[in-house]
Amino acid sequence: MTPDEIDTALQMAFNQCCASGCPLSEQQKQILLQIVEQFQGNSTTLSDADNPLDELTSEEVTALLEFVTTEQEQNRFWKVQLLNDWLQAKDSGRVQFIRDRYGLQWLNRVQLHHFDKYADTRDSIKLKVGDRIEVSNALWEWVQDNGPCQREWFPCIVIEVNEINNGNESLTTCLIRFLNGTEYEIQGIYEWNRCNWRASKS
Repeated sequence: MTPDEIDTALQMAFNQCCASGCPLSEQQKQILLQIVEQFQGNSTTLSDADNPLDELTSEEVTALLEFVTTEQEQNRFWKVQLLNDWLQAKDSGRVQFIRDRYGLQWLNRVQLHHFDKYADTRDSIKLKVGDRIEVSNALWEWVQDNGPCQREWFPCIVIEVNEINNGNESLTTCLIRFLNGTEYEIQGIYEWNRCNWRASKS
């Protein structure tokens, strides 16, 4: 998670604590923010090969993926849900092992692109507004491996995701914004265009 994403997640957790009738004091909030800053300061830059999901057992990976999918189906951020459980000392069910054995620093290392390694998760992990992805120029031009126009990847951010149901068929469109402010709509983001985007590693 980026510092902004962590700050947003913590603020959402603080708000949910308040809404649940268990507001945190300003001192408790400051302690949590300081701990997160410490973890960020102490964390080292990891190579692309370092995937925190590799540290899990196969049963733990399965449990985490099921949890992430369930949370996404309910339009909830899975990391925020875990943090809320931790702040309120609630049991997180099948993913309690993350708090017990791995902790906040491990959770902070997990990024969307880490799920790409697990082929069966490509369809289960869904994009949400704010996700950073990279898209291929194959979306808008003819690309050949050895031709004059080769595949390139461009960073962008997801600004809208829409699922369109048409009878027995459904497809998902995704509106993205490039760094220069240009917006582009990708049809069939999970269907025929899945090969033309990937999670950003930055």
